[in-house]
Amino acid sequence: MRLKAALMLLAGLLAATETIAADKTMIVLDASGSMWGQIDGRAKIDIARETLGTVLKSVPVGTELGLMVYGHREKGSCSDIELAVPPGAGTEGAITSFVNGINPKGKTPLSQSVEQAADILKYTEEKATVVLVTDGLETCEADPCALASALEKKGVDFTTHVVGFGLTEEEGKQVACLAENTGGKYFQASDAAQLVAALTETVAEAPMAKPRQEEVAVAEPEPAPAVEFNAEFDSVLSEGGPSLGDNNEVAWQIYKAGADGKPTGDTVETQYKGQYSGNYPPGKYVAVVALQGASKREIPFEVKDGAVAKPFVNFDAGLLVVTPKRTPQDSEGDGEAAVQIVFGGDSTTGYGTTKQYVPAGEVTVNGTIGPTKVSETVAVKAGETLQHDLVIGSGTVLNKAVYAEGGPAVDSGEVFFEVVEAKKAIDGTRKSVAYNYGSGTKIDVPTGDLVLTAKLGSATGEVPISLKAGEMKEVVVNLNAGVLAISAPGGNFIEVLSATKDIQGNQKSMSYNYGTEWQDTLPPGDYVVRVKYEGDTAPKEGKATVKAGERAEITVQ
Repeated sequence: MRLKAALMLLAGLLAATETIAADKTMIVLDASGSMWGQIDGRAKIDIARETLGTVLKSVPVGTELGLMVYGHREKGSCSDIELAVPPGAGTEGAITSFVNGINPKGKTPLSQSVEQAADILKYTEEKATVVLVTDGLETCEADPCALASALEKKGVDFTTHVVGFGLTEEEGKQVACLAENTGGKYFQASDAAQLVAALTETVAEAPMAKPRQEEVAVAEPEPAPAVEFNAEFDSVLSEGGPSLGDNNEVAWQIYKAGADGKPTGDTVETQYKGQYSGNYPPGKYVAVVALQGASKREIPFEVKDGAVAKPFVNFDAGLLVVTPKRTPQDSEGDGEAAVQIVFGGDSTTGYGTTKQYVPAGEVTVNGTIGPTKVSETVAVKAGETLQHDLVIGSGTVLNKAVYAEGGPAVDSGEVFFEVVEAKKAIDGTRKSVAYNYGSGTKIDVPTGDLVLTAKLGSATGEVPISLKAGEMKEVVVNLNAGVLAISAPGGNFIEVLSATKDIQGNQKSMSYNYGTEWQDTLPPGDYVVRVKYEGDTAPKEGKATVKAGERAEITVQ
């Protein structure tokens, strides 16, 4: 009786107390390649880092925040979504640190990111808020408006706020529905100040849950459940190895089991942890569990009253860390090198150092820098982390061109540089290896003997080159050419011909243009400029001499 009286007293005290709890909020940050675009001369990602770091300093103590990021690990992938910081109190420092280290490069799967964020926040059971910061529209064939309606329908008290960072007014209308359909707000942020205001309102000043004053009926306490959780999930990389614990690369999707024992219907729950506990109504289920998007397994389990189901998976896998280098001696990896890891029918591609959980056994690793490609096979053991340096023997040519030896440099984005094989084919042509436009640019090339060619207008030049792995060399191509500028008032067709005739009496046509003006880069020599006119006006000609490194001008009228 004393216990009953104490419980009744406690219930009365709780009924008289207003409980105020903060929302759990997930920040979903766009880290797609377009975040390198600029606003007022600064990259949008730099503005976002600075702004978020400032706003998080003013977040009230106890606020539960998490961070999800998309588009920061792979190019062209709609599944590049990462729970960077799980929701919790005191996570502001971890969020700031993670955002400062991301490198935008991928697509914009904003709908799937918001959906995953909602699942992690258990939006069907608890009040949850998502704050989406995006500088682009959905690029992964999803309908954000339909998603918002579905989340609002299923959620207990679910809200999405959307910050359109650098979006036009028309673009903003296409994503505002994510907020409007869930009772949230859409913020148009065209600069750093507006981004600060939007994040301050949605994150730092997020409204607390409304106070509850409910009449509590004092009743007999219900008996405590026999078990705290009726399902405990765990996973390991290898037999007898440690639990993967809080590793958020492990994704559990829980389904009800059909008559055939296979997953059926919508997911009951999704969790991103190697180990976690939960409660489910009695019945048969299937856990579809994947490690970093690969190595999917289906684990059937049954929940019974008073018992604890323990779904468990041994991935029999290891972590492969591939660092691409131009030479074995390089202390750091090459961030521009593409790395592909091929394993068990799956593959992943990254740039620079790439990490991937793979099944134990032989794994193919491919690396690419420009035209240089390598492929290796490595053996990965279950439970181990294998650090592998992938050497991609490549050099770099810094392209430059001059009009004449010791003469002026070619400062043009139209000069075409091409690296070709030194050896000619039987017809005299050379196989193209790589190319680029513009003086002062660079080209990644394989090691060995090659030729760098340059072409501007009707002039060409070439230089033999030979580079070692990891070597960067400035190569200057002498075009040995000058510029001829032509004015032909009243004309409609200008043609430049060599002054010298061949044995048949023909003159080689160097270039032509329709109009009254034309400019061409030409080898040194004498030329004839022929101008044609509309109607019965006879063609006219003029003579010009071009010298290397000099500009010549002629008017034909």
